[in-house]
Order: sequence, then structure tokens, then C-alpha cells
Amino acid sequence: MDVDIEGIIQCIKQGDENGVQMQLQQFNKEFGQCFFFDADDRERRRQRKLEEFRKSKVRDYTNSDSDNDDFEQEDRGLILRQNLAVVIVRFMRSGVKRSLQTVSLHSLRILTRDKKILGHLVTDSTLLTLAKLAGLTTDDVGEEANDPDSDFYDNIIASLAEAKLLQGRAEEDGDGGEGEAVHPNEELSVVDEDSRTDDLDSDSWFGSHRTSINEMYKGSIRQKALERGRRDRRESKMEGEGEEGEQGEEGLRKEALKVLCNMVYNSTWAQERFSALRLLDGLTERLSSGVNWSSPSSIQFYELRLMFLITALRPELSAQLKQEGGVPILTAALESCLEVQWKEPYECVLEPVAPPISLEASQRVMEILKILFNITYSTHKQEPSEEDAALYRHLVAILRLCLMRKCTLPEDNDELQGHTVNLLTALPLQCLNVLLTVPLQPESEQSLGVNMDCVHTLLKFMERRLEAGDRVKEKLTPILNLLTESCRAHRETRLYIRKHILPPLKDVSHRPEEGDTIKSRLVRLMTHLDTDLKHCAADLLFVLCKENVRRFVKYTGYGNAAGLLATRGLLGGQGARSSTSEAQYSSDSDSDTEEYRQVKDRINPVTGRVEVEQPNPMEGMTEEEKEEEARRLIMLFNKLSKDNIVQPMGVDEEGKLVPMRGLEENPLAEEAKSESDNEAESEKDD
Repeated sequence: MDVDIEGIIQCIKQGDENGVQMQLQQFNKEFGQCFFFDADDRERRRQRKLEEFRKSKVRDYTNSDSDNDDFEQEDRGLILRQNLAVVIVRFMRSGVKRSLQTVSLHSLRILTRDKKILGHLVTDSTLLTLAKLAGLTTDDVGEEANDPDSDFYDNIIASLAEAKLLQGRAEEDGDGGEGEAVHPNEELSVVDEDSRTDDLDSDSWFGSHRTSINEMYKGSIRQKALERGRRDRRESKMEGEGEEGEQGEEGLRKEALKVLCNMVYNSTWAQERFSALRLLDGLTERLSSGVNWSSPSSIQFYELRLMFLITALRPELSAQLKQEGGVPILTAALESCLEVQWKEPYECVLEPVAPPISLEASQRVMEILKILFNITYSTHKQEPSEEDAALYRHLVAILRLCLMRKCTLPEDNDELQGHTVNLLTALPLQCLNVLLTVPLQPESEQSLGVNMDCVHTLLKFMERRLEAGDRVKEKLTPILNLLTESCRAHRETRLYIRKHILPPLKDVSHRPEEGDTIKSRLVRLMTHLDTDLKHCAADLLFVLCKENVRRFVKYTGYGNAAGLLATRGLLGGQGARSSTSEAQYSSDSDSDTEEYRQVKDRINPVTGRVEVEQPNPMEGMTEEEKEEEARRLIMLFNKLSKDNIVQPMGVDEEGKLVPMRGLEENPLAEEAKSESDNEAESEKDD
């Protein structure tokens, strides 16, 4: 790091605000896009050595101490950043002008991207200072934080000088070949700054500050390199928002909120103190203070981002926010962001030519949806009260608008719908009927006279995610679960989705998993390595088949269906104890097409397709030879079973796999034959 830290400290000590502002602005310009300081430094050194090697074409023999020297240089940079962060916080408490506070906060935001500097920075006084600048509290930090203390800066400068001296001695020892080198990839014991339970402030810390720095240069503390971070998507989209462009009250508060976001995300100790100081109350008050959420204020986005982080990382704060009325507060904020107009109690006005949701509004809406999920994720397991049910139906009506509206940026459409689906899966199922109660329009999709526009949107959303094929579990599990439960609860939804996913069979020359249709992609997921994902895909298809085993096997093949059937104890067929849900299915049509009837007897039930006829392996053999071959195969299986290489299995009366040995005669054969006849008659009635 080519920044004169000692010079900045001297400027602060002398009260040279112009000099401090100039140097911090230079720091911000140089490291504004840096999310991984150590990795950048290491890469620059490697490139420099590579260039030197290319020029000389000769590489002198070096031992591992050369790599250790590089690591010591990284330690030097880490210590500089640690000191700079602490000094900046101390400096901001001295009552500097607002523009300098904004620049200082920007520098602190860059520094707090590195979790390794947070050990001594995360204190109650620091959090309260930042919270006050962010407008989350009006509490005073404390008298000790407001008293100027020149000894503080002198100790910082002295510690840096001593650290530099130790580094010089270490380099001299390395040149002499004495001492044991520490390999840079070897992880030594790490002091976890987040494991502290005592409260420290800057004044009580500086006394032990020099010791910890010296220990770092002696090699007793090593920390992992900072992982690559992801730049805020919102900032990368907002081209008009400069790094230093906002110098007023809004810019100051926004920078303070960004620093708090970094600290809460990177430090569990910061999360604990945030909870203990009850800073969530300030955020909640900001949400419910009657701010006009339709105005394009970027502060609101970072307030929501901070609330999302703290409710995601601290479950007790998520429960607290829900108990204190977080759902109605956030629902009102969501309604304001979307500028909702109501047609009926649970129906929002959806104009066909409505303008797309603006970038600012869409980002805030997504943060609100994520917070709502954090505080309601377990609600679907509970029976809501009448008041809560009305609140959730009101929310679902707004969520329907989130599914149907478009965003300014096309890539935001999928993300907004994804967060909406996640929240829908968290809400009570009986409250989701609001999605289907919208009156039909001339251009609406429908099923049995029910509006299917929202279901059609969800179906297209699932299709896009199936085609994308990346992070399939994270992206597909919510939508698969939502559609499964909706199909189980609403016959109209099941009929509509079944028409698109499981149309009547015609071409059975290919396996069910072959092809690019939605059905083929879902069948392929039924044999996915991830157990949760394959069960979700299988459940959806099973419900579309009205949880009928034979119909399920007909559409997917027994090989693909075996996993779900074994899990539910249905390998022996649809027995008397095969009821897997409380759903009541109607007898809608599943009649076979003419093409299917013609080849029905030639379909391999395991693969689900018409197989090419294979030559008879016993053709030309006499009866004696066939019996001899059968005896030989039995002996081989007995030997494999005796040696525990394979274990023959059978299906018991409950449809579960059990060892064949000792299994009594299976009574399911006659039952299966009778059930097949009954189903044939049922399909005729359909």
C-alpha cells in the first residue's frame, strides 16, 4: 500500500483537515475498486518476478524464505490498514466538517471490506458513532470518545515504527539464513476477533495495540487471505452515482450505512453488539416513520440492505422484528415502492401498458422481499389467525403484482420473480388462493373458468430456470415446491400445469428423460445427485399424476420413478396404505391416445419407451441346456449373496424393500392385477 499512513496521522494530529481530505481522497481513488488487498499485492509481486525472470532467463536458487518475505510484506499492509481504520473512526468523532466526514467514511467503507482489520475496530463506541451518522440513533457515544488524546496518535505512530524495525530485523535474519521460515501456505493459530465477549473501546485498546502488532511480525498470528468480494450490483448499474458525488446529509448517511453493512456482514461480534445495542429499533423506526418510499432515495436501499443482513444473520432479531409488527410495516413499504392502486380488497390494479418498475424501486422491492422472507420463513407450517390471514392475503395480492410487472432491466425480472417465489413458499398455503381469484380478462389464461395468468407466469419462470441449468438446487427447489403444493390444493392449477408438462403420450420411441421439453428436464432431475432436488422434481410429477403409481410410471418410467416410490413405500404398487397426502383428486381424463394404444404392449416399463427387439439369447437351446443355464445362474447368485457382494431384495406388503431371505410369499401380485383392472375402468370413465 503506497499510502503514507504516518503522514495522515500527523495531519490529523496537527488539525490539517485539508491535508487529511486530500490524502484520503487519493486513497479512495486508488483502492475504490479493491475488494481483496492481499491478493492484489501478491499478484503484483508475482508479475514483477515473472518479468524479471523473462528478462534474465535465469532463476537463482531461493528457499521458502522468499515467499515468507512476501507474506511479511502482506502483514505490513494489513497493519497499516488496521491503524488507518482505527484512526479514521477516532478522527470522525472530533467534529470535522461534513464533506471530510463523507470522505473518511468512504475510506472506512473500503477498509471494512477486509474482515481481518475488524478485530480491534468493532467496538460499541464505533458502532454507535456510525449509527448516529446513519441516523439510526441519537445516543451520545460517550465522553471519553470526544476528548482529544494526542497520546493515542503517538502510540499508533510508535507501533508502526516498531513494526517497521521488526520487519527490518526479520529481513536481516532471513539474509543470514538463520531461523526457521514459515511457509506462506501454512495456517498457524488464528486469534478470532469475533470470539471476544468483553466490550472494548478505542481508548482502552491502544495500550495493548503495540503488542499485538509486534506479535504479528514474529509470525505468531496468520490470517487467511481476503476472499474475492462482489461489487454491489446496484452501484454498478447506477452510472450517475459517483463515489464522492454526494457530499450532503444523504451522502453522509449512505456512506455510514455502507460501513455498517460491511461490518455486520464480516463480523459476528459486530452482529452481537448490533443486537445488544438495539440498533434494529432505529431501522424499524426509519421504516415506519412515514417516509415516502416512492421517492428515489438511495438511503432507503442501504437501510433495507442492513436490515436484511442483520435479520438473516441473527435469528433473534428476525423474531423480534416480526413480533414488533415487521410484516405490516414492510408490506406498507412494498406497497409504496410499487405505487399500488387497489381495485378490490385483495386485487391490485394491473395496467397492461403500465411503465416498468424503475431501477431504484426494483432494488428496494427485492430487499423488502428478502427481509419479509427472513421473518416469515416458518409461517407456512403454522395455522394463521384470522387477522394474520387477512394480512398475508393482502401481501399475496401485492406479490401477484411483483410477478406480473416488468422491471427496467430485463435481468432484474428474473431476480424479482425469484424473490417473490421464495416469499410465497414461506406464506400459509390457504392464503395463496388470492393469486387465482382475479376476474378473467379476454386475453387471460384460464382453467375451468379460473384465471391462470399468475400460474402461467410461474410456469414460464420455472421453464427459464430449468433451461439455465446453473445453481439448480438453489434456483429450482422453491418454484418446484410452490407449484407442487398449489397443484395439490387447487384442481384448476393442476389441470393447467399438467396440460403443459404432461400432455397425453404419443411418441414413446424415446426415453422420458430425453429431449428438451419441461417434462424431460424434470424427469432428468429425478435422478439428480442432490436428494432434495430430485425429490422436489419427482413430487411435482407425482402430484400431476394424482399420486397414482401406475400413471406415474407410465409417464416417467419405472427406473426414474423408483427413488420416489421406494421413499414412500410404493414399490409394490398402489396398496391400501399408499396414501401420501390429504389431497382429494378428481377423476379428470387421462385416456390413452391412439398412438399410445398401438405400442402399449411393447413399452418397456423400466425405461418407459418402446425398445428395439433383441435376439432371444436362448434361441436354439434344448430344454436340458436351458435348465442347466438356469441352475448355473442360481448358483452364481447364491455365491454372490453368500459372500455379501449382493443382497437379493423383495417388496413386502407395505411396498418397502426388504431382504429376500425369509420373505414370505408376496401377496401383492393378485392385488396388482386387480388394481390394474380397476384403473382401466377408471380411465374409461374419465
